[in-house]
Amino acid sequence: MSSFSVYTLGCKLNQLESEALADAFLREGFSRAPFSPEARPAGEGAADAAAPSGGPELLVINTCTVTSKAEQKARRVIRKALRDCPGASVIVTGCYARLDPGDIAALEAGAAGDSPPGKRRLFVCGEKKALLELPRRLRGADAAGLASLLDSLNRDSAACSEDAAGENAFAFAPEYFSAHSRSFLKIQDGCDNHCTYCRARLARGKSVSLPAEKALAELRALERRGYREAVLTGLNITQYRDPLLESGAAETGGVRRSGDLAGLLDFFLAGTRDIALRLSSLEPDEVKGGLARVLARPRIRPHFHLSVQSGSAPVLEKMGRPYTPADVEEAAALLRSLRDDPFLACDIITGFPGESGAEFEKTLNLCRSIGFAWIHAFPYSKRPGTPAFSFRPPAGGGESAHRVEILLKLARQGRSVYIRRWLGREVEALAEAEHEKTPGYCRGMSDNYLRLRIKCSEVPPPGAALRCRILEEAPPAENGYDALAEAVV
Repeated sequence: MSSFSVYTLGCKLNQLESEALADAFLREGFSRAPFSPEARPAGEGAADAAAPSGGPELLVINTCTVTSKAEQKARRVIRKALRDCPGASVIVTGCYARLDPGDIAALEAGAAGDSPPGKRRLFVCGEKKALLELPRRLRGADAAGLASLLDSLNRDSAACSEDAAGENAFAFAPEYFSAHSRSFLKIQDGCDNHCTYCRARLARGKSVSLPAEKALAELRALERRGYREAVLTGLNITQYRDPLLESGAAETGGVRRSGDLAGLLDFFLAGTRDIALRLSSLEPDEVKGGLARVLARPRIRPHFHLSVQSGSAPVLEKMGRPYTPADVEEAAALLRSLRDDPFLACDIITGFPGESGAEFEKTLNLCRSIGFAWIHAFPYSKRPGTPAFSFRPPAGGGESAHRVEILLKLARQGRSVYIRRWLGREVEALAEAEHEKTPGYCRGMSDNYLRLRIKCSEVPPPGAALRCRILEEAPPAENGYDALAEAVV
């Protein structure tokens, strides 16, 4: 085997871990081959052991379990991979693979394709960290060898102690990011909340944190390699904890800081020069005090995503969320007081069991009053193993979907209003790896999270910082852009 591909579903945490897997393969000399579930690779239908022309010989699919739709998409991608890449071995990992390995393994028996009879091609690896060792040990292994190798790696990883498992969560630290112009740094994993609808915490386990001195060392390494921004990721980064920050130990600079996310951010800013920090998602009740003060610092990107879920106090209580709608409003107002018109986004779940029309109206009114620049709206999905799975009355699928459409319409309006407020103003943007087809233009992501089509005299390298002036809102069909901009010399 000499070629591979990694396909990712789900959150930024999964994206980071996929980058680490890809980096491990590339460092061992494997070549990256294309795979897209939207198109069949060249050479389809080949029945021999070689990969189709341009397709991978080994395909890793990193799955998500946050909704039933995410699992449905994963099954569709797996079936398509087995059908369209008949010479490839397919490894499925991620949260879905960890919780339901049997369901995934059963997909091979029903997959249509031209695989040689009796050849095993689908492998499930619930211990994702084990795959970091796979490229080094895979050289010269055939499909049969792959089966025993994966079984061995799975056993070794599963046998880790709880402390070692915490360390394993932070083994995903790629030197280079082949699919992103920005870098990612995993500072936390797992979650100690008990939200009644959440299955991801069952897959990820209890909250664990990367020690501050190790996190700073990784961040400094990213800065030395030229990255201008790091996205701090975790399942719930507001649960970050390191008591060493409070001790004022030499390892943490000899300064006493709070042992939470606020202390870590202050430690990062004191220990680096230029690299900017973007936060993945924040709990509304944690946006206060020391965290609020550090979020006002210029190197924290003015883009904040609040995990809201509902604007109804009874629904939030039934969800097991530890805050009220008033806390959400206070967090949004505080963030706006700290920064110059930051990009505020949120998550909303519609159709939670028992959510009435009046309670949905409260959610809608909360989103309207705050004026989010984007709303990630999802219909409630029954997740096996969660308390809400048995809640009554069950959510009506049609009504949930209708409520999602209402929120997405509001989200599009909110984004448009936000963009128009920034017309004529200057922002910093990072050039993205994917080039524009039109000469004299490049793609970029602004510090306040706007996807820009930038007019520039020379196309900059991926990750380069650009000063841009926002000119106009992009037309709806403008290939996913939010706005058109020009580079400012």
